[in-house]
Amino acid sequence: MYSKELIRGTLRTIILKLLSENGQMYGYEITQRVKEISSNEINLTFGALYPTLHKLEKEGIVITKSQEVDNRIRKYYSLTEAGAETARVKIEEYFQFAKMMNLIMITDGD
Repeated sequence: MYSKELIRGTLRTIILKLLSENGQMYGYEITQRVKEISSNEINLTFGALYPTLHKLEKEGIVITKSQEVDNRIRKYYSLTEAGAETARVKIEEYFQFAKMMNLIMITDGD
C-alpha cells in the first residue's frame, strides 16, 4: 500500500490518464481499474475520488453524463477537449517528474 500523500499528489493525473484511455468511466469503475492495474496496491477511496472528479468538472476538464443502468442512475465522466489537452500535459509532466525523482534517489551524494 502506498501512502495517502503519494496518492493524493497523483490522483488528478491517474484520473486524467484513465479517462484519456477509456473515453468515459464512472467512479466505481475508476477505483476498480486502478486496483486492477496496480495489483491491489493502490486503493482509491471515494472520499478522495469524488471531490477530485467534482473539482475537475468545475474546472471544465471533465463533463458528466447520467445514464440509467439496472434501474439506477450512473454518472459517467469524460474529458472535454480542454481536458484531453490537460491530460496530455499532466501525463508528460508526471513522467518528467518521475525521471527527476529517480535521478535524485539513485544519486549517492558525490
